[in-house]
Amino acid sequence: MAETDLDFAFSLQVEEAMTASLIGDEKEIFQNVSYLQTLELLKKLEQENKDRVQWETEINKMKDDLKRLVHDQQVAKEISRIPVQEWERTGDHFQKPFGEGSSSSNDFHNNEPFKLYFKGLFSNERVGDAVVEIAGIGFALCDPLGNSILDGAKPLIGDWKSGFAPEELELKVDAKALIEGLTAAYSLDIKRIDFYCDYYPLYQYITMRHLVNQQCIATIVDQVSLLQRNFISCRPFFVARNDVKFAFQLARNAIDSQITKSGECSTSRTMKETCNICLEDISVMQIFAVKNCSHRYCCSCMRQHVEVKLLNGVAPRCPYDGCKSMLNLDNCKQFMTPKLIDMMSKRIKEDSIPVTEKVYCPNPKCSNLMSKTNIPKCVYNQSTNEHLCGKCMKCNGYFCFKCKVPWHNGLTCEAYQVQKASEDDEKLKNLADTKLWRQCKKCNHMIELVWGCYHITCRCGHEFCYTCGKVWINKKATCDCPIWDERNLLHHQGQN
Repeated sequence: MAETDLDFAFSLQVEEAMTASLIGDEKEIFQNVSYLQTLELLKKLEQENKDRVQWETEINKMKDDLKRLVHDQQVAKEISRIPVQEWERTGDHFQKPFGEGSSSSNDFHNNEPFKLYFKGLFSNERVGDAVVEIAGIGFALCDPLGNSILDGAKPLIGDWKSGFAPEELELKVDAKALIEGLTAAYSLDIKRIDFYCDYYPLYQYITMRHLVNQQCIATIVDQVSLLQRNFISCRPFFVARNDVKFAFQLARNAIDSQITKSGECSTSRTMKETCNICLEDISVMQIFAVKNCSHRYCCSCMRQHVEVKLLNGVAPRCPYDGCKSMLNLDNCKQFMTPKLIDMMSKRIKEDSIPVTEKVYCPNPKCSNLMSKTNIPKCVYNQSTNEHLCGKCMKCNGYFCFKCKVPWHNGLTCEAYQVQKASEDDEKLKNLADTKLWRQCKKCNHMIELVWGCYHITCRCGHEFCYTCGKVWINKKATCDCPIWDERNLLHHQGQN
């Protein structure tokens, strides 16, 4: 029994010694791992600091190059305005150096606006054995003369579709590209910039022509609005897709950078054709050839091109630069929506009637376009030898030739205009009361507060309080009304 107890005690001592040794080893390993992680973190922070310093150096260099570029352009303009004879006499003494003591910095802040082109794309691509949805954005920043000074291409990584419906994805990727472009312009100290948008819904939201009801869209539109405030001037313009095609190339490059093209993928594209606007590989069945010139583009780009031209009141031509071929309605029906077909039909009809012969039915529900020579005349004034009343060929309504309003039987044109003005004033007053509009006491212009503070500066220069209407003197209020409502400081459409 004694020997057994001694053996058992010896075994316990051995186990305790081994356990203590293992615990010590684990502590040592943990300490080594922690030390390695610390070293790795320090190296990472050091590299990030080096990258930040290098980035700041590059940005400062680009700022100087931009200022020098603007300065040289200003000097070139001044020289071009000097008469030849004066230049021959005094040109050798003309000096405007760049650098300290010159007006280069002021020129940079007061120059003509720079130009920003941007585009976001997303598509289903084959990566390995799977088909995934990939997105990329691109932007091109140009100087006032249109020379490219900076471009960027960036893939959208992660859950970039989060919170957006499928029909809203184009708006999101386009807005992301715009935000990247404006951020780059701001980092270069550019103060005036014009940006060109080819996606009409985004243009409507940015210009506040259309209110946003979805929170996700309102958030991204507010980001653009906040960036715009960093510039002295930041103006949006709606253009055709063909005008931003080099931004398409940058966005396409961002997508291609994520794709490993296999032999199977290249084989599957043998029956496809690349559109020269969006640079997408499109099935030849979806390629449209313009009649007479045979320039070829995808149906999606053609549809957007036609829509932009029609919305701008222009008869659409071939998108190819310098091509004069007019688009034929019969051929274009294969890619146009019924709404676009109706718009194009009206545009063709309008262009076929001389400007001096055009007459529109004044009935708001009709607005039919007619030619003066074809309108049935109903009332004729023998004393003035002119027709007074016409009949619409579509709705059969009668209207006054002179006033271009529904026929005012029993009233002269002058009497009708006085009566109409009184009625319109009353309607405007009722509408202003309903919408809480305010009227400038100096020029009587109606003003609506969409967002911002209650300090209103009318276009005539008169300053007043939007709440009570009392005048502001020397930038100071003469009333005790609140200066702002926090909900109006950011434009959260649909929540006010």
